[in-house]
Amino acid sequence: MIKPLLALALMLNLASGLSAGEFSFDVPMYMKGASTYYISGQIGDIAPTDFMVDTGSSYMTINEETLAQLRASHKPRYLRELTGVLANGDEIRVPVYSLTSVRIGGVCMLEDVEAAVFPGNTRQILGLSALLKAAPFIFSTDPPQLELSHCQMADAEPDNPPRLAADLEDI
Repeated sequence: MIKPLLALALMLNLASGLSAGEFSFDVPMYMKGASTYYISGQIGDIAPTDFMVDTGSSYMTINEETLAQLRASHKPRYLRELTGVLANGDEIRVPVYSLTSVRIGGVCMLEDVEAAVFPGNTRQILGLSALLKAAPFIFSTDPPQLELSHCQMADAEPDNPPRLAADLEDI
């Protein structure tokens, strides 16, 4: 497991010409069962949420409840429908929207991120449609963190400070 992650990080690093010192955004991750890693984040100005980090997912995913909240306060832009293949092999047809802004770990702001919308209140996934906007990146398990290189600095809002993943370990 570690070797493929190390190879991915090395490949992204070599492809970009960046050195380890040039990754300027460190986002702490935390484990939440079954060897899955999560980070804190925020979409637009709705309540902070947790994203499962999944480098095998082509798209960031949000659920229908999050889309409803975004529609009330923002104008997520509908892009298209796609047929996705789930980890168990099942296929599902889902809409894809462009999200104006996604905050990762309170430090990294991404704009115009494509997200697939899954039914109900499913977990939200930070997939490659978001991660590639911050590439090159390193997914580290020791210590558990994402190291990102191309982000806009996220401004913390005094009345809505971002949660840090380290604060969520006991949840």
